[in-house]
Order: sequence, then structure tokens, then C-alpha cells
Amino acid sequence: MSDIRELIERYLAIWNETDPAGRRAAIDELWTEDGVYTDPLVVAAGRDAIDATIAGAQGQFPGLTFRLAGDVDAHHDIARFTWELGPADGEALAVGFDVAVLTDDHRVSRVLGFLDKVPG
Repeated sequence: MSDIRELIERYLAIWNETDPAGRRAAIDELWTEDGVYTDPLVVAAGRDAIDATIAGAQGQFPGLTFRLAGDVDAHHDIARFTWELGPADGEALAVGFDVAVLTDDHRVSRVLGFLDKVPG
């Protein structure tokens, strides 16, 4: 389970990576080529679209960071976890629940996101 937690922490770190080249390198390493990220606001199919989605979120919420909120629950090739978005040392402005589908070689092939709390 610690390997899955580390993988999810790497996934969230990508959302915090503001250097475009560093973010893209991390996406290429962690996501499958045909990976898909889906939440109520977007469907991002492929690494280019995932990269653009993350860059857009960073532009919308500058200076805020994503962090794991609680444990990662996993079985087979599926992991679920809650995340928060907020100032590094402050209260979360947004909270979500994601389900990640993983490959045998511990890459992310799909993320299904749900938004539990969003800024007004």
C-alpha cells in the first residue's frame, strides 16, 4: 500500500508543479500515453490535454497547493483518495475525491474526480 500512496503523492505533486517542462516530464513519467482525467468541469484525454488542464487549474488558483487529505484506499488496480486545495498553511478552499485506475507497471491510466467543496 505504501507504493500506491507514493504514486498518489507523485500524482498530486504534478498538480503543484509550476515549471511547464518539469510538469510535462512528470506527466510523461506517471501517466499512460492515452490517459484520461475526468471531473465535473473537464474531460482531458491524453497527456497534452492533462497538462493543459493542470496548467489551467494553476492559472485559476495561483499560489494554492494540492495535498492529500487522509489515507489512500486501494485494491487491485484502483485507488481512491481525498485531496484538498488551499494555501500551504491554511484552510482548504476546495476538496475533492478521486479514483485512479492504475496499470500493472504503476502508471495512471484514468482518474475520475469528484468535487465535494468548491470556492464560491
